[in-house]
Amino acid sequence: MKEHKDTHKEKPVEAAETTAPDGGAGLVAELEKARAEAAEAHDKLLRMAAEFDNQKKRLQRDKELALKFAEENLLRELLPCLDNLERALSQDRAGEDFSAKLVEGVEMTWRGLLNTLGKFGLTPMQVVGEPFDPNFHEALAMEASCLVPEQRVLQEYEKGYLLKDRLLRAAKVVVSKGDRCD
Repeated sequence: MKEHKDTHKEKPVEAAETTAPDGGAGLVAELEKARAEAAEAHDKLLRMAAEFDNQKKRLQRDKELALKFAEENLLRELLPCLDNLERALSQDRAGEDFSAKLVEGVEMTWRGLLNTLGKFGLTPMQVVGEPFDPNFHEALAMEASCLVPEQRVLQEYEKGYLLKDRLLRAAKVVVSKGDRCD
């Protein structure tokens, strides 16, 4: 077989430019325009990448600050409770009414603390007499009771709390066996 020789060879770019009707000036101008647009797009891309990186760093700093001071509002709200306890403890202990004032002060502080925590979504669970639910109650013992039906909470040892409808701490309870009374 004979080899087929390619008689058509590519012309060098310079040759193509010189053979164009306008001497290649149009192609050169288009090439320069395309290079300028590419450089502009590249510059724009680099700026956008830098802006994105800066925004990412700013968000990370904001997140770290928010986590660092997340408790600030809660603690600010709890300060009056501390003040009330301090006032209750500073009462004249030699006075006749000290015990009654102390109990009253502690009760007021407890209510204030409960109200403050309620502002942040903390809710105490009411469990005595309710059906036992292992998702919300931790059974410490079972006792016979003719007054409380079987599998109901008879007594609460430690209060359970919900935080915005999510269990924060299970209530520690005694569950009724529901034995008959004779």
